[in-house]
Amino acid sequence: MSSIAGLIAFLFAFSLPLVSACPAYAFDTALDRGEQIFSTNCAACHMGGGNVIRASRSLKLRDLNAHLEQYPQDPLEALEHQIEDGKNAMPAYADQLSEADIVAVATYVEQQAELGW
Repeated sequence: MSSIAGLIAFLFAFSLPLVSACPAYAFDTALDRGEQIFSTNCAACHMGGGNVIRASRSLKLRDLNAHLEQYPQDPLEALEHQIEDGKNAMPAYADQLSEADIVAVATYVEQQAELGW
């Protein structure tokens, strides 16, 4: 009986690192997907977190806090809303990107803003 308990403990200990590694891999994949979508759809106007049309409306943290409604309270939701609906010269992407893609781009933008682009 003790050999079965030992085998179960061994299998559990061996599989735990594999299971805990999966969420990190999925998160990296989502960020990679967000970066890819950003490069394809957004970088022409927002290369390096800037804004070629209105310099004061960059994707840098200070400008997001100053110009994007609700950013200080809920950054991801504010970014998702902006991506979905667009505003002024920025087109809306709700009909072009899936919800998962919009979340991936918003996550990527938030991460880059936090890192200072």
